[in-house]
Amino acid sequence: KKTLMSFIYRRIGCVSTRLISYPKTSFSYQPKRFLCEKASEVVIEADSHKTAASLIPRQIVKELDRHIVGQYEAKRAVAIALRNRWRRHKLPHPLSDEVHPKNILMIGPTGVGKTEVVRRVSKLIDAPFIKVEATKFTEVGFHGRDVDTIIRDLLDFAIIQTKEKIARRSKDRVKERVEQRIVELLIGKGSDQAIASFLKLLREGALEERTIEVQIADQKRIPMATVIAPGSSNNNLSGGSLDLTDLFSSLGMKQGSEKKTKVMKIKDARPILEEQEIEKETSHESVVQEAILAVEQDGIVCIDEIDKICSTARSYGSGASDEGVQKDLLPLIEGCVISTKYGNVKTDHILFIASGAFLTCKPSDLLAELQGRLPIRVELQPLSVNDLYQILTEPEHNLIVQQKALLHTENIDVIFEDEALREISRVAYEVNQEVENIGARRLSTIIEKVVEELSFNAPELKPESVDQEKVQIVINKAYVLEKVGPMLKKSDLRKFIL
Repeated sequence: KKTLMSFIYRRIGCVSTRLISYPKTSFSYQPKRFLCEKASEVVIEADSHKTAASLIPRQIVKELDRHIVGQYEAKRAVAIALRNRWRRHKLPHPLSDEVHPKNILMIGPTGVGKTEVVRRVSKLIDAPFIKVEATKFTEVGFHGRDVDTIIRDLLDFAIIQTKEKIARRSKDRVKERVEQRIVELLIGKGSDQAIASFLKLLREGALEERTIEVQIADQKRIPMATVIAPGSSNNNLSGGSLDLTDLFSSLGMKQGSEKKTKVMKIKDARPILEEQEIEKETSHESVVQEAILAVEQDGIVCIDEIDKICSTARSYGSGASDEGVQKDLLPLIEGCVISTKYGNVKTDHILFIASGAFLTCKPSDLLAELQGRLPIRVELQPLSVNDLYQILTEPEHNLIVQQKALLHTENIDVIFEDEALREISRVAYEVNQEVENIGARRLSTIIEKVVEELSFNAPELKPESVDQEKVQIVINKAYVLEKVGPMLKKSDLRKFIL
């Protein structure tokens, strides 16, 4: 089974697959195909989310259009990079190792969707993803975090993500086992008829308030402590340091190893029992192994604010070791082996996407070697009035939908007229031009100012008549101007302040 799963991953590029039905027929291997006498009877079940293997670039862009307005070039570049990754998985083994991802550099002002494009894509394909700020890292030898912690944090996230995938894959089996355990804790070893009747009551929700005794792990924990070896980085827990938790575990002092019995209601005990059953499904070693494989083959790292560690020849007083951070990023992006407490992780096929505004410097001010490791450049355009209006109306869960939903909990029905939305977009654009261009984030400031008084008085508002169930509030253009007028006056006065 392990050999078959490994083969499926190499050919399809999806970690979370399992064989749920297969005929008793002979399988044969050929270089580019997997043959079976009755191939239609072999069913490979993937998670409910869409994987990169099932999405072509045009479909990826279409999915991103549901959440992000404009920036077609950035969406197109990311979609092509993901498709190239899928294509690499289809290549034979010696050649696939030689194909490296084409890393991307996104250039554009803040608030135009640089990070959102990458974040939405990572959720779409359910790949290990991490976003880091370049300014948080320092050169090795300086006080602060070194760039190797990017991969360690990515692996920590991948382990959590892998556990969630396993929970989704085994959801039905775990649910059935938990129901069996609950009935056994209620009546013990009963007859088949009694068990069936109690299972029926349990599934109907009639036993949720009954109490059972559940064995749970004791919450006593070993104190977290780390001994740092002289001359080692204070964040490198794998090289040059000793984690005392691992030391005590090796001596048999495992945290949470003791069991205690606790009386709980069935509705409260069900999540605990489900977690215990999921742990029985797989071992920690297999979870870590699958997570490392997911990071190496499908990991995505977004390095934001990379322009903040870029300094021109004329600039002075830049942050400590800015150029040193760029040098440390070179082997990480090119491909190296990072040592973690779970094992070594190769970065050769991790997709790196860097982004920055580059207002005070240019991409050419980066180290030439770093520029070469970010060969794909995409320039994102500033947002126009029409773009801001589309952001308020087109995405599925836009800011207007969110505000309506929040006030709906107070029994208030808010109606935004189209003229009001266009006025909000116009005001946001003007303030961006006159004060500071923060892109779409300016819309949050304007909308909060518009609904500020309404949000404050919402719990006290009552319907005008007994027949009305909800309070109805209409926000039009005049209402918007009344609320944001003082903001525009203040921005005009700032021009004359020295």
